[in-house]
Amino acid sequence: MEILFIGGLLLVIMMLLLSGGVWIAMTLAICGWVGQAFFTNTEPGKNLFSAFWESNASWELAALPLFIWMGEILFRTKLSEEMFEGLRPWLNRIPGRLAHTTILGCGIFGSVSGSSAATCATIAKVALPELKKRGYNEDLVLGALATGGTLGILIPPSITMVVYAVAADASIIRIFLAGFIPSAVLMALFMGYIAWWSIRNPDKVPAADPPSSWAEKFRKSGNLIPCTVLIIFIVWVLVAGYATATECAAYGVAGSLAIAAWGRALTWSNFWEGLMGATRTSCMIMFILAGAAFLTKTMAFTGVPRALAEWVMAMHLSPYALIAALVGIYLVLGTALDGISMIVLTSAVVLPMIQAAGFDLIWFGIFIILLVEIAEVTPPVGFNLFVLQNMTGKDSNTVARAALPFFGCLVLCIVIITVFPQVVTILPDLVMGTDK
Repeated sequence: MEILFIGGLLLVIMMLLLSGGVWIAMTLAICGWVGQAFFTNTEPGKNLFSAFWESNASWELAALPLFIWMGEILFRTKLSEEMFEGLRPWLNRIPGRLAHTTILGCGIFGSVSGSSAATCATIAKVALPELKKRGYNEDLVLGALATGGTLGILIPPSITMVVYAVAADASIIRIFLAGFIPSAVLMALFMGYIAWWSIRNPDKVPAADPPSSWAEKFRKSGNLIPCTVLIIFIVWVLVAGYATATECAAYGVAGSLAIAAWGRALTWSNFWEGLMGATRTSCMIMFILAGAAFLTKTMAFTGVPRALAEWVMAMHLSPYALIAALVGIYLVLGTALDGISMIVLTSAVVLPMIQAAGFDLIWFGIFIILLVEIAEVTPPVGFNLFVLQNMTGKDSNTVARAALPFFGCLVLCIVIITVFPQVVTILPDLVMGTDK
């Protein structure tokens, strides 16, 4: 119980610092320092340096600033405005109209980036100004972006999926295949909520345009060609094996620059502004990642995640009671840890419990990734909340309240795959055969 007290104390300190206006990254680092200095025998200074270096000196992380730069180019050269103009006649009669582009954009971009932060930041940079300009409700858009960004780790390829597959000694391909149907279900839930909200609040959604003829729809769809070609090109080089996800980000930047130059929308001014905007956003995200990495080291040294998992194991619960308890535990861990750390620090204890209870490890992989998605929008360390806070100037609690209904969609998706596990397992079994 002493270890759990340490975890609770660090959480209280974090809340006090955040409410006092301390920078997010500094808050995380301070909590990590306090935990190591007073509750472990380690050297906080040395671990602080190593955590900051290890979290940012990563080849995979190089994709983050590149994808954000791609979003800046699309935004500043008006390619994003053309994309919305092309989508408008097709979404005009659907409740919610262009608000659905937040989820569609996150789903498409998430299939390329594999990163929640990159997906959230890039689509927010493109969609948020356009939707605000057109009069869409800001809370609805912020909530959709915060949770839609999490699709980056559920739609393959995903770094988090790879980490889980290694920890569980499971097939990476089966995990990838298992993610497709749940991600489609989750996108449908998000878009269903947007439609329902729009029907309930017609005064907060821009009025529908006059009906367009098919000829008009296809004519305006020409605006979609540049961005569509760019997305198809990025996905093609990834699927064909010509490039890794990180290299795809570089191709995306090169492609967006080429399209902007071809359309005579690229100038030295917007090139420089886009580069500086991407630099500021990337530095902000990486600084937060570094603080979170240091706090993760503290959690590992104090043993809080393992203590929580062992506490659940000692209760000898029935299979579904075990699942319910793990949901609670991971929700608690999600307030202080990033998703990969949650998996790494608990897998040694949790995975044997899951196997003993008779659950499929592939199914549990998608289950835990959905919980990681919830952690991305759970205060006080919801990473997507921080991204949108720094991009919009809104308080993270404001963003969290906007995301609350979509949070419910995530929970509902967990319920669906728990009651109907075939949603997860059917595609891997059809493609690769039943894994017995």
